[in-house]
Amino acid sequence: SSTGSTLFIEPMAVVKLNNDLRELEIKEEKEIEIVLANLSGQVAVNSDAINDNILLMTELDFIFARAKLSFDMNACAPVLVEDGSRCKLLRARHPLLDKDKAVPIDIAIGNDYDTLVITGPNTGGKTVSLKTLGLLSLMAASGLHIPANEQSEIGLFEHVYADIGDEQSIEQSLSTFSSHMTNVVSFLDKADRNSLVLFDELGAGTDPTEGAALAIAILSTLHERGICTMATTHYSELKIYALSTPGVENA
Repeated sequence: SSTGSTLFIEPMAVVKLNNDLRELEIKEEKEIEIVLANLSGQVAVNSDAINDNILLMTELDFIFARAKLSFDMNACAPVLVEDGSRCKLLRARHPLLDKDKAVPIDIAIGNDYDTLVITGPNTGGKTVSLKTLGLLSLMAASGLHIPANEQSEIGLFEHVYADIGDEQSIEQSLSTFSSHMTNVVSFLDKADRNSLVLFDELGAGTDPTEGAALAIAILSTLHERGICTMATTHYSELKIYALSTPGVENA
């Protein structure tokens, strides 16, 4: 051994047997390669049919997965509004909440008004309502059933812009307020009449008076452009704005 304290002895008969065994293992490996090469050749002859089958099986798997999800969520096919200008959700539920515990809500936007301002107490469901509209819009656009009544109408929006949660970043020198404003500016640049824009606590993170004025300016701009917009807020000024502005509604 390496320490020199142990001596290993192998009889010559065993050496020959080990050599024979290794030769047989090499022959086995070569035989396996021959079998695999033959099988590969047979597969190659039918590669087009196999590829077609893979595509069909993938499509079928996707269809059955959507059906299973629909059954699990007790969902249904909504009435699609192809121009992406309005939604009317009846007894809609957030798709990630327990369907037996979630409180169904009705959301309408885009008919008599294109801007919806949601107010209410903390933990009252404002953000969940916001996310419900956004997620159900994306689900419908993806060909999925939605957890709502069959009479629900949902627009096929080309884009859904959402500013939800706190995205402050030390690396990018973004405060809570400036991170939200970065999102808002990008939305104002990109959004059009076929877009849905969602704001959670619009104008928060700065002086309340200034934040409310800025929020009103943002909502007014989107409203003038006829873009479906939904925002949550605690600001009294925004509640008054929604009550006093035609085409803007309080929820």
